[in-house]
Amino acid sequence: MLEVKGIRVRYGKAEVLAGVSITADSGSMVALLGANGAGKTTTLRAISGLIRPSAGEIWFEGKRIDRLSPQDIVRLGIVHVPERRRLFPDMTVIENLYMGAFLTKSKNDIKKDLEEVCTLFPILRQRQHQAAGTLSGGEQQMLALGRGLMARPKIMLMDEPSLGLAPVIVKEVFRVIADIKVRRNFGVVLVEQNAKVALDLSDMAYVLENGTITLEGTRKELITMDRLKKVYLGGAA
Repeated sequence: MLEVKGIRVRYGKAEVLAGVSITADSGSMVALLGANGAGKTTTLRAISGLIRPSAGEIWFEGKRIDRLSPQDIVRLGIVHVPERRRLFPDMTVIENLYMGAFLTKSKNDIKKDLEEVCTLFPILRQRQHQAAGTLSGGEQQMLALGRGLMARPKIMLMDEPSLGLAPVIVKEVFRVIADIKVRRNFGVVLVEQNAKVALDLSDMAYVLENGTITLEGTRKELITMDRLKKVYLGGAA
């Protein structure tokens, strides 16, 4: 479904991505692992059209998309849930959720999706008239994920969903991600510092170092690699 083919990205004179290639299919979860500055977030931003690769190609459902605008990429079904939530803080919870549904024409579909999101995250129903900026970090992450789901993704790009959250909230967020991914059969590309959690959830993973893919494979393949265990898993699978 999604194919990233040898993309290169530069910020000024610095090359941040140096020929990155990944694939993600419907119903699968792909993890991007690596240290800060490795190029993980840049990869997601290139896929969603927020930055334009200087070389390489990005294809989605047989269509080349690396020259499309972010709006057109969203219309195709690629939804980006960015790092640190990026909500509309002065708008209410329900208004933020409706913003995710701006491309959905049917009021019945919007109502159905809203009910599903509020069932997945009951706290959002309780807080629906509260300003998003007043929510806790965990509640804001649930709202960001819910807003992404309202856009009816075919591929969801998730950047550090566990950042700054308590372990119990992280567990709940990832439980919902795994559940809804299966039920809706959409793909997920996950950037996550917690390598163990990411590998446990993912069908496939890529390790980025200095803008280059240095390791790739399934969870079973990667957890047997000494280099991955030592650097990202603390020496244990």
